[in-house]
Amino acid sequence: MNTQDWLDHLDDIDNDDKLNTIINKGRRPRITGRHPRKLSLAEQTFIHKQDDSRSTFKFTYKAARFEEWWLLDSLGPFYEHKWISDVTRRVKGGKEASVYQCTPARDVDVPLLAAKVYRPRSLRNLKNDAQYRVGRTDLDEDGHALWKEADINAIVKRTRYGEEVRHQSWIAYEFKTLEMLHESGADVPQPFALEKNAILMEFVGDAANAAPPLSHIALDPDEALPLFERVVRNLDIMLTNERIHGDLSAYNILYWDGEIKLIDFPQVVIPESNPASWGIFQRDVTRICQYFAAQGVARDPKKLAADLWTSHGHRVFEKIHPKYLDPENPKDRQAWEK
Repeated sequence: MNTQDWLDHLDDIDNDDKLNTIINKGRRPRITGRHPRKLSLAEQTFIHKQDDSRSTFKFTYKAARFEEWWLLDSLGPFYEHKWISDVTRRVKGGKEASVYQCTPARDVDVPLLAAKVYRPRSLRNLKNDAQYRVGRTDLDEDGHALWKEADINAIVKRTRYGEEVRHQSWIAYEFKTLEMLHESGADVPQPFALEKNAILMEFVGDAANAAPPLSHIALDPDEALPLFERVVRNLDIMLTNERIHGDLSAYNILYWDGEIKLIDFPQVVIPESNPASWGIFQRDVTRICQYFAAQGVARDPKKLAADLWTSHGHRVFEKIHPKYLDPENPKDRQAWEK
């Protein structure tokens, strides 16, 4: 099995424990129906380059062989551009991406950096991703709007190349959203750099511990209300910037020293151009209210969502629930516009 086959196989593994076991053992899994073949010259060159890279980019984190290739390919540009000098450990593994703690190689005003490395083509398998993408202009690996008709058509036709472009667009949306929200004063990790398969941002935590999600924290009574108001402020900032998180909950908010950081923005929704935006926003607000209700802060999620929504000039629709709308169906689009 060649390197890309190995990475593709990791994408098909749904069980995180099984994935971690395979990666940590550094073994090539046995896949039925696929016969070994001789590596192409391009593949041999890729592996040779990764082996050469070990002589220059050696990191503290003890990665399995194939994970090491993956990291060298994804984080190598950050090292070459002198953003990072070391990868010290993996702090989070997942089906879509893994997060690694890194040592800065330059003065970036933060003691540690976090590299979010997406698993190859992982975002292609997101369920109902069209619901989030409606109204968004697809972006290239530099965060600029796609203008080549061939790229746009490839995405629509969902060719192999189109899937790669779509994957990159989701990553770019997360980075550009972090940039926008950070500049607007939102509580998000400060973003620093974007590469084709990774985002480099502020690490939330310290050298020994990564910040836990808010869902794992039982708040003191005197901090629950201020933090709830802080989350609401962030919802307001996002709407001001024409963004809805799309998957917000206490699991996507980090807690550290009494402060919060909102994370995970690849599926951001644009309110004005997405027919399902009101329903998605309601869901975000409801999840937040459910967590804080358990912390002693009871609020009506429907009223809160409507107040925030209408304060930004958006209309509230009660007759047609967005979850029943297909954004790509012209009839549903007409029903929304009415």
